[in-house]
Amino acid sequence: MKKIGRNDPCWCGSGKKYKQCHMAFDEKKKLFKLHGEEVPTRDMIKNEAEIAAIKASAVINTAVLDEVASKIHAGMSTQDIDDIVYRFTKSKGAIPAPLNYEGFPKSVCTSVNNEICHGIPSKDVILKEGDIVNVDVSTIYKGYYSDASRMFCIGEVSPEAKRLVDVTKECMELGIAAIKPWGHLGDIGAAIQKHAHENGYSVVVEFVGHGVGLEFHEEPMVPHYGEAGIGVLLAPGMIFTVEPMINQGSAELYVDSKNHWTSYTRDGKLSAQWENMILVTEDGIEILSK
Repeated sequence: MKKIGRNDPCWCGSGKKYKQCHMAFDEKKKLFKLHGEEVPTRDMIKNEAEIAAIKASAVINTAVLDEVASKIHAGMSTQDIDDIVYRFTKSKGAIPAPLNYEGFPKSVCTSVNNEICHGIPSKDVILKEGDIVNVDVSTIYKGYYSDASRMFCIGEVSPEAKRLVDVTKECMELGIAAIKPWGHLGDIGAAIQKHAHENGYSVVVEFVGHGVGLEFHEEPMVPHYGEAGIGVLLAPGMIFTVEPMINQGSAELYVDSKNHWTSYTRDGKLSAQWENMILVTEDGIEILSK
């Protein structure tokens, strides 16, 4: 790789001179690397213009989830949720990112009760009192991606279901609280796993959080389990999701053999998921979509 001069354009594409942009950042990275740390690659770092554009996408993404929250109720189908997501997203000049992504046929993922993730909306799946459902929304706006999900309790749910939903949200929040500029990726998963296990739940390991912004799924992958103090350093300019999937029973799962998307708990017990989209800043973090 050709060495960049102080007065050359920065590698990040900001248009600024290197010395005014990422030179100090690279010097800090070099020191960490000399001490044996795993440092983020340049393609994990967004510049100011990219961050602003991704934030605009994220505002719409959160608004879509707010729209679903205002309308979701017992008696509606998961296809009704898909219709809400599609119409609202398009009304904002945006595109639902899941639609036709690697063959996914709908605009949103709706995962009910023992469905872990990637549930496909259907007019035949009717939400009923006592159900819990994850609605996972992803948006493309002017070519930039955003991603978040929420759990919804339909009417009165059992204390066991409510506790799973609440603890799963706590797991996500603790994972996010563990994110520090120049901290480690492993800190996130360690915090999530600890809280889940302390509450008698298991953590799904097959699905992880991910970088997002310029593409739907980017590096780094963000496990929701693991060991604190290890993994790639979390540097300012990184954007990724934290989206733990927590099971009431075993972590074992299977994927629908017909649609090849929807995953279920192997033991038929409940699963819950919450997802926020995070920007690492110089002095902390910013939640972009939730």
